[in-house]
This record gives sequence, structure tokens and C-alpha cells, in this order.
Amino acid sequence: MTLDATQVEFFETFGFLHLPGLMADEIDRITAAFESVWENSGRQRTPGERACLVPFVDRDAYLSALLDDPRINTIPSQLLGSDFNYCSSDGNLYTGDTAYHSNPFSGGLSALKVAFYLDPVDADSGCLRVFPGSHRFDDSYSKLLSSNISSSVETWGVGQSDLPAISIPSRPGDVVVFTHGIKHGSFGGGEGRRLFVMNFTERCPQELLPALRDHVGAMARFWNDNYYGDAMLATANAERMVHLQQILDNQDHLPALVAQRRTEMDGPAQG
Repeated sequence: MTLDATQVEFFETFGFLHLPGLMADEIDRITAAFESVWENSGRQRTPGERACLVPFVDRDAYLSALLDDPRINTIPSQLLGSDFNYCSSDGNLYTGDTAYHSNPFSGGLSALKVAFYLDPVDADSGCLRVFPGSHRFDDSYSKLLSSNISSSVETWGVGQSDLPAISIPSRPGDVVVFTHGIKHGSFGGGEGRRLFVMNFTERCPQELLPALRDHVGAMARFWNDNYYGDAMLATANAERMVHLQQILDNQDHLPALVAQRRTEMDGPAQG
């Protein structure tokens, strides 16, 4: 599988792609592995609150191998470069609404998310909603949106759930790709909606390594001394290591930061 020129142009212009049925043949195994990771984590969740595990796919050999699957690997390869970095993953059990936000990557690195929704979701039941083109931070529209979206009622007279974003309904087996910088959120839906996301950036140029190290250090809030999980590293071949090595070379400061966070927090971060 490769993205065609129109898909690449669409992504660069609007900041997202929906790939229906891309992993449909694997979805039962993917879902079983998702449930197994949660069960083996021992993580307790509070009713009515989101639960999050980071890293996520890294905890399971089969899920780690999604990084090697040509259907997944080709996405960051084409959109970020063949020497892209894999930047961890998060597994989530969602509850309720997620307000609109964006996650621009440290130092302005180009970054994207590959999302797997394991339950059917529609516009009013928790699917991703995005503002196309809002990842272009130098655009006046994007600046205006960012400045006012948190006060939408006062500014525009409507709540966030009624703003004119694009909804991306998804079924198990679909893959949704979107830039870290795009304004995105979700509204409606019940408890325990299952979603995991794999994160990728372009390879970090030398001048931005301090920003990459800042990103690695920020992961201390999840209380993991190593950026990647054991299964991800134990099953990595030479091709996969291309996408792991730069971060492995820049995580020496992480254990000390984790030790500090453990004295400051009641438990690992939930997102």
C-alpha cells in the first residue's frame, strides 16, 4: 500500500486522512492485543475519567510489529521521510468529550498521529472532529481559531460541539491520520471508548536535538525509565531500529527525571 499523490496533497493541505478498512483483516487480533495490554498493565481506572497508557503498542510484540507493517510504515515514510522517528504511542479508554486542542511537536518538527478506533464512532458518539487547515500556524484563520476556540460561547455564541468542524466517522479496521498541529476534539459517546495512537516525527536535524531531548524528558510524567517499551525493543530488526535509534541516543536524562516526577505525582499521567 502506498499513498497516491492526491492523498499526499490532501494531507498537506487539510492536515488529515481517513483510510477506511486499511487494517480490517487484522482488526480482531489488534483488538484482542489491545485488551490484553490493558489487562496485563494492572492499571486501575476511575469511573467517568479517561484512562491512558504510555507507551502502549510497545508493551506487546504483535502491536509493536504494526510499525513494520507496510500499510502503516508507508504513512510516515511518505509524509515525513523514510528515516522518520517513531515517537511512542498511547492507549486510551475515553469517556465524554475532548475539547478542541492541538499538539504541536517540540521545536516545530513535522509530526503526525496514526489512530486506530476499536469501536464504531460517529459525529455524536466520539469520532474525531477536525478543523481542516488549522495546522498551518502562520495562517490568519489558524491564529484566529487558536485564540478564540476555548471561549467559543463568548466569541461566537456557540459551544465547541456546535462549531463547524469536519467529523470523521470510523469503524474498526479504519485508520485515521492527522497532524499533531491540527485543531481536533471529540464529542458524545459512552465510557470506555477504545483508541490507540502511534506518533511519528520527521528525523530531527542536529540543530533541533535540544527540542527532541525536551520531548523525551516530558515523557517522565508517565514514569517510564525507558522511552520505548520492552517488547518494541526486544523484537526490533535493523529496519525498525532506524526509527528508534535517534531517540534511544537522546534519552540518557530520562531516568533522573522519572525519579523526580515520582516524588511530585500521585501516579503516572493520564494523557
